[in-house]
Amino acid sequence: MKTVKYSAEFLENGDTLKQLLARSRYLLYKSSGKWTKSQSNRAETLFQKYPDLEKGYKLCQNLSAIFNNTINKTLALIRLAKWNKKVIQAKFKRFNTIARTISIYYKNILNYFDNRSTNASAESFNEKLTFLEHSLEVSKMQIFSCLELQQFLLKCEIPQIYDLISFRYMIFLCFQTKKDFT
Repeated sequence: MKTVKYSAEFLENGDTLKQLLARSRYLLYKSSGKWTKSQSNRAETLFQKYPDLEKGYKLCQNLSAIFNNTINKTLALIRLAKWNKKVIQAKFKRFNTIARTISIYYKNILNYFDNRSTNASAESFNEKLTFLEHSLEVSKMQIFSCLELQQFLLKCEIPQIYDLISFRYMIFLCFQTKKDFT
């Protein structure tokens, strides 16, 4: 039995196909404006070999540009609709999923363009409440009662009250025994 020795095909930039794919991975995370000269050359070679990859890259960059550069809600809706049309034309299943999600939740997504903020702070606060709920074995309503007490003490004209009663101590007082609330 005769063995055949494998020899890799080298591209014009000196990379093998495997090297090209491995070295191109990180440049696909960046916008093309932030590429170095060698990354631009590598991307050109990559996109010549894999044109679908270029289509997907451009779709990602277009969506990022919509969120990074658009400040008007109406203009954002128009740009998202045009992006959706490009996705349909590209026929990529993964992008269809994203486009469908955007079309379902577009009203909530467009709210981002009002003041360019997300609901991350609300989610963070909810996570903290959930942590307290599980660690203290109490309900969120009981935690809100303590929060209302804290807000009342903050609004009082007498600053010593809040100094004497910290929020942690209030939680301790409110939840010292579970049976008080059941």
